[in-house]
Amino acid sequence: MKSAVNSIPLMPVLFAVLKREIALGMRQKGEVLTPLVFFVVIASLFPLGVGPESALLLRMAPGVLWVSALLAAMLSLQRMFATDYADGSLEQMVLSPTPLGLLVLAKAIAHFLLSGLPLVLMAPVLGLQFGLDSRALGILMLSLLLGTPTLSLIGSIGAALTLGVRGAGVLLSLLILPLYIPVLIFGAGAVEADAAGLGIGGHLSLLSALLVLSVFFSPLATAAALRISLE
Repeated sequence: MKSAVNSIPLMPVLFAVLKREIALGMRQKGEVLTPLVFFVVIASLFPLGVGPESALLLRMAPGVLWVSALLAAMLSLQRMFATDYADGSLEQMVLSPTPLGLLVLAKAIAHFLLSGLPLVLMAPVLGLQFGLDSRALGILMLSLLLGTPTLSLIGSIGAALTLGVRGAGVLLSLLILPLYIPVLIFGAGAVEADAAGLGIGGHLSLLSALLVLSVFFSPLATAAALRISLE
């Protein structure tokens, strides 16, 4: 068995699963658009509710946009493995000679491309509502680009643990929201630090470190959680 696993070309498998997940996601455009619409609506409501005071909007902008992006990214987490679980293909993934962690990594990357990347691209447009300048918008995009893949990777653990559980949406939120807090703090803190005239290198370095740790450990934890859920 070990030699059979070693003979499998891993990168083609990764890209094949990634291509499959993106194709399936594009067929269900509603699931792709829902997080983006939610992000736009939530972020747009704050300027309307707070009022036109520019200083207050500028101070609120990083936290509001990051919290909105975090909640929007969570909307599609529950469906990350649900379809494969329902049609039985998830069991085939677990039993296949391909490392399950690699398949999980591909699904997490696909989730980021379908749910996280559109949020990153939409963030500058929403940031204009809060009066952010071009430098702040660039830092916001960079922090989201580093942070949203981490949200997808960490979220995959919660999605695997709550697979097939009644009321999984609420339980999923309770499980992963505490794990999202460091990403939220450092992501919003990067924009706030720049506005205060402080360096942003520390915040971005910590976001990068969280991303690297998530890439290494989240697929392993998710694979273990999937095996537990399928038992």
